[in-house]
Amino acid sequence: MERESLKETSRLVVKFGTGILTSRSKQIDPGQIEQLVAQVATQRQASREVIVVSSGAVGAGMGVLEMDRRPTDLSDLQACAAVGQSRLMSTYTELFAKHNMQVAQVLLTHDDLEDKDRHLNARNTLVSLLDKGVVPIVNENDAVSYTELKFGDNDWLAALVACLLPADLLVILTTVDGLVKNFGRKKPSTIPVVEKIDADIQKLAGGTASATAVGGMQAKLRAAKMTVRTGIPMVIASGQKKRTLVNILGGQDEGTFFVPRPGRLKGRKRRIAFFHHPKGSLWVDNGARDALRDKGKSLLPPGVARCNGDFARGDVVCICDLNGTEFSRGISRFDADEIRARKLKGIEIIHRNDLVIL
Repeated sequence: MERESLKETSRLVVKFGTGILTSRSKQIDPGQIEQLVAQVATQRQASREVIVVSSGAVGAGMGVLEMDRRPTDLSDLQACAAVGQSRLMSTYTELFAKHNMQVAQVLLTHDDLEDKDRHLNARNTLVSLLDKGVVPIVNENDAVSYTELKFGDNDWLAALVACLLPADLLVILTTVDGLVKNFGRKKPSTIPVVEKIDADIQKLAGGTASATAVGGMQAKLRAAKMTVRTGIPMVIASGQKKRTLVNILGGQDEGTFFVPRPGRLKGRKRRIAFFHHPKGSLWVDNGARDALRDKGKSLLPPGVARCNGDFARGDVVCICDLNGTEFSRGISRFDADEIRARKLKGIEIIHRNDLVIL
């Protein structure tokens, strides 16, 4: 029954992975992209708003520049991205035009989404494009971005875009049918529904052996954790089938469906939880952990067992238990030195309104 709600989706984010966009020779696969574009066009014709988060720029550039493996040198990565992104957008423009649809290139870095004004501007731009019937094609600005190329992946970007808008659904299309049990072994099977991403689910995820891709199933589960916490459902499914989106939005058992938590985080809480690089961490004792997590309390000075990092008041910090496991994030009202001095009395270090349980 959980999938029945997907029939009501009016705004969705669809992520295309490198593996479904490029051929074995690392070149863009026009036939494959054509069928993916056709799937998006079908949903647009059904009056749904669709944002595409597209990988493939570095992979496409590798093909053009005759590279067999994803380069490790930053300048080579950026060269691949610059060459490949223009090739990718040219292909999308041509193929969507066959359906009488316009596309727009939107290149983002994490800094664009972390800064409050740029965050709102990015959201307003995407919403304006959707209002005009345009299909935004979003990618990381790999040609200039150092952090994203070294640490990022487009599964995370897709989840951020879904939370930014917010969308009603995130679909990550990849080379497998979903989260697979016994992947690469006897009797593999796709898990149809994930209620909670626990340790057993995490064990099913591996990285990626692809020469062009980044991340793998681990990255997709990371994206799923964020998306479902925000209150948005997510599906991982095959991008090599021609009716994947039709089946998903028809409520059918296609791919792996990640059940969202009840309710939705408000926009400000989403920004605190997911759109910042935390500047430090506060480790809290068990009493403080329970008060924050289970009773909706603010963080008071006696509950802080340890303060890590060099952060200022107003910075977002991780809140961890005594084992160092992060369970919350919040905006600190004091800088790290003030907290470490242990002279704060009777005042909230992080107010409940500035704190999110993950």
